This record gives sequence, C-alpha cells and structure tokens, in this order.
Amino acid sequence: MSHNQLVLVIEDETGISRFIQAVLEASGYKVISSSTGKEGLSIAASHAPDIVLLDLGLPDVDGLDVLKSLRVWSSVPVIVVSARLHEREKVEALDLGADDYMTKPFGTSELLARIRTALRHSEQNIQAMEKPTALFELGELRLDLAKRIVTVDGAEVHLTPIEYKILILLAKHAGKVLTHDFIIREIWGPYANENQTLRVNMSNIRRKIEQNPAEPRYIMTEVGVGYRMAEE
Repeated sequence: MSHNQLVLVIEDETGISRFIQAVLEASGYKVISSSTGKEGLSIAASHAPDIVLLDLGLPDVDGLDVLKSLRVWSSVPVIVVSARLHEREKVEALDLGADDYMTKPFGTSELLARIRTALRHSEQNIQAMEKPTALFELGELRLDLAKRIVTVDGAEVHLTPIEYKILILLAKHAGKVLTHDFIIREIWGPYANENQTLRVNMSNIRRKIEQNPAEPRYIMTEVGVGYRMAEE
C-alpha cells in the first residue's frame, strides 16, 4: 500500500532529512522535503501528502506554529520529530493535533512503525466516516475506498494521488454541486490558487473514466460554478 503514499518531511538538518528520505524511499514511500516551515505549509497545500514528519526547531517558524496553521485546514497525520525533550512541548504538540511524537535520535524500525501506525489510524478514521459508502458504484464506474481501487467496466483505472482524491471527494458528495473553491480548499488547502491545476486534473480524470469525455456521464460541469458527480 505504501507505494502510493506521499510523505512530507519538514526538517532543516540536511543529514537527518536525507537519512529519513533514504529510509522511507527504501520502504516504498514517496518523499518530498522542506527545510523551512513556510515552504512546508506551501508544499502541504499543493501536494496533499498522506503524512507529515515535522521538526519543531525550524529556522523561520516554530514547528508548533506550523502544526497550528496546518490543523486549521487539514487533518493529515502529523508525526512531530524533535530533539526537544521537555514533556510540556510534547503535550502541547499533541494537544495542537499531532498524531505522534518522536524524540531524536531514533531508529529506522521505530520511525517506520510510527508511520505505519499513524497511517493505519488515519485510514481507519476515513473508513469509519465513509463506512456507508465504502463502495461507490455508478454505471460501469466502481470505487473501492477500502482497497483504493477504481475500475470502469471491470478494468482498473490508474489515477495519480491527486486525481484519486478529487474523484473520491466528488463521489462522497454525489449529486451535489461542488464549487471550484471548495474542491481546491479540500484537496490543496485554503492558501492554494490551483484553478488551472484543477481543470487539468479534471480533464485527466475524465479522459480515464469517461467513454466520451466531451459528453461525460459521471462528472458534470456546472459552468462558472464547479463540478457534480452524477447519482444515477
């Protein structure tokens, strides 16, 4: 499952960042790194990672403030990775919405175990919220949320992580018009300006799932407003 999962590492110590990246990539994860808090928030908004590893001692913004900002608009799992040993800071990080806290130095096995646990809890929370619609079917289109598999007429459709998240968002709100701003905020975060990116992704999704993208039967365009997933 990890081959589809993107990890954002916000860490200013180059040696530690490279070590984490090497460990994660060797275990099948995709990794993107940032050395500052502001850049990390921007990457989180534009790349929609599956999990964030966050150092607290960043050069521009305190890691706790990064966490606070992230939690305003995202529930992505966050593991704080810090050299700070005070229990007060650990409690504050967890109270602000961190999913876990690791103290430097740490071992490879512990890091991977903590990531697996955080991702599993996140997946369980998503499944709990989506339990009534764990399987979405519309005509020949079938979305298996538990297995993260999309098929059309029995053939698997290969979507990018962003395309998959957009499709799932539309399916969760089938029959309802979702505005451009709502979709952008849900997928990329409130600080993103991704109108063109949304159009490109939507075009790619339609090309992959629609028999005739010019006359879609699954995802309808509400001109000037947004998009709607058909219900029947």
